[in-house]
Amino acid sequence: MSFDAKAFLASLTELPGVYRMLDASENVLYVGKAKNLKKRVASYFRENVSSPRIAHMVSQIASIATTSTRTEAEALLLENNLIKSLSPRYNILFRDDKSYPYIVLTHGEFPRLGFYRGNPDRKADYFGPYPSSWAVRDSIHLLQKMFRLRTCEDSVYSNRSRPCLLYQIKRCSAPCVDRISHEDYAADVQLAAMFLLGKQQEVTRRLSDAMDQASQRLAFEQAAIYRDQIQSLHQIQEKQYISSSKGEDIDIIVAVQESGLLCVNLAMVRGGRHLGDRPMIPSNVGDNTPADAVGAFMRQHYAAHPAPARVIASPMPALEEGSDLPSLLAELAGRPVPLIDPRSVLHKAWADMAIQNARLAIVARNQASAQQEQRLQALQEALGLNEGLQRIECFDISHTQGEATVASCVVYAGNGMKKSDYRRYNIRDIQPGDDYAAMRQAVTRRYEKLPIGEGVAPDLVLIDGGKGQISSAHSALADLGLADLPMIGVAKGEDRKPGLETLIFPDGRQPLQLPAQHPALHLIQEIRDEAHRFAITGHRAKRSKARKTSTLESLPGIGSARRKALVARFGGLAGVLQATAEQLAEVPGISRDQAEKIYAALH
Repeated sequence: MSFDAKAFLASLTELPGVYRMLDASENVLYVGKAKNLKKRVASYFRENVSSPRIAHMVSQIASIATTSTRTEAEALLLENNLIKSLSPRYNILFRDDKSYPYIVLTHGEFPRLGFYRGNPDRKADYFGPYPSSWAVRDSIHLLQKMFRLRTCEDSVYSNRSRPCLLYQIKRCSAPCVDRISHEDYAADVQLAAMFLLGKQQEVTRRLSDAMDQASQRLAFEQAAIYRDQIQSLHQIQEKQYISSSKGEDIDIIVAVQESGLLCVNLAMVRGGRHLGDRPMIPSNVGDNTPADAVGAFMRQHYAAHPAPARVIASPMPALEEGSDLPSLLAELAGRPVPLIDPRSVLHKAWADMAIQNARLAIVARNQASAQQEQRLQALQEALGLNEGLQRIECFDISHTQGEATVASCVVYAGNGMKKSDYRRYNIRDIQPGDDYAAMRQAVTRRYEKLPIGEGVAPDLVLIDGGKGQISSAHSALADLGLADLPMIGVAKGEDRKPGLETLIFPDGRQPLQLPAQHPALHLIQEIRDEAHRFAITGHRAKRSKARKTSTLESLPGIGSARRKALVARFGGLAGVLQATAEQLAEVPGISRDQAEKIYAALH
């Protein structure tokens, strides 16, 4: 039954909100937001649809779910969350999961200058965001050179008895041992904050005045410090060859479509300093234009990150019907956020540089894709496989002397690691330290639903291990009726040295040792190492949790109040273990029956 758009629109609200288009299997096709839901959704069902891609999407609609909001800004925030969680097929998706870093100046008598990643709060002053960790660390290095603010953690700062190396190399004024007064340090903090806000000229003026005053007082040593700070500031300004003297906060967003790829590049200018850029190649682009991609990026990015004073866009984003992007940004930011073309000489230079970097990112991505295709082809030929390799899954086991055994399965697909398909398995009901049984269980749990048509079958299964592991894994596949799945074991070489790995086949073929520089071996090593990383990360987390969990927490019928009573009565777990059932029953709140159960559980 086709979707009755007319009947649906008749009852649809005109409030702002989010709409989700679903197919017959209730898979989300597209998520969008609207200032007027009725008007926006109706635009999809006109005779003249904007593109073949949209027409194809509309033909698959079986139902539409809507959520109304109070404002378009609230709708944008909800849309962004839904796009990230649902990954709809027809939305342009930007996988920019890493939060942007900031420079932080803490509060207190002697504030700390540092690197920060996360959501800013009111407990400190934050400057940014910055496009990369490198940009933050470079700026911190400059500030250390000019103002000598401390960068050590409070725990280190409070326990110093003598200056550290940073004081010796003139990168810290050593407030930890009172080598600088509170007033002088506060003045340096203020100047550093002004510098980060783009007020370099004001900083230079204040330093010059302070140097003159120190000279008049014959405090020549202090005057020399101010002189060095001024010189450092001038050097930075000269080094920053493409900067603004206006202290501007601007984002430059450009999109380039070349060689079958579309790249959106975000360049950041903070305090008049160009801090670098972050190119991103989105998925689900289809027949969308660079202008469409710029608009999609702005809606997703500024729903999660603060907007600067101005935004330069090239090309200008394609605006959705009934949507005013500058007004939407202003609502999110609580102030006007002009959206402008790169017209001035400096703005054009910033935009041109961002476009060039976007093109370089496209070239790099295509080169990497070509290299991956070459490695896959080399692996197929080395293993003698008839069909091409598209999906490779790799298993590894991690434990500490049998404790907290965890198996990992990582997936290589589409010329890269597909982290959304990664899985960990907590291994249970085996003899501790039995890697063979652990591998058999992991493989069984991974593929047990394949015979009934659920899940995706890999083109190749990699097992991190030797003959024992590969035999156990292959036996598990055979029991599931999947013995035809190609599988190899990757046995480590002497001293676990990379390049000496041996490939082991479950069918009894002679083991294969590829040359150290073979592209197929490099691909195997990459996937194997990722499986090892994923396994050991899960194992360490499980082990840490287990060791932090008290034995008392696993006792039946014993809540936090009774645990506290037991600890208070016997002085800790050791005392509880030594207590008899009669003694346990004497604890307030614990009956005789409960005492016997506790004793039995502990012994």
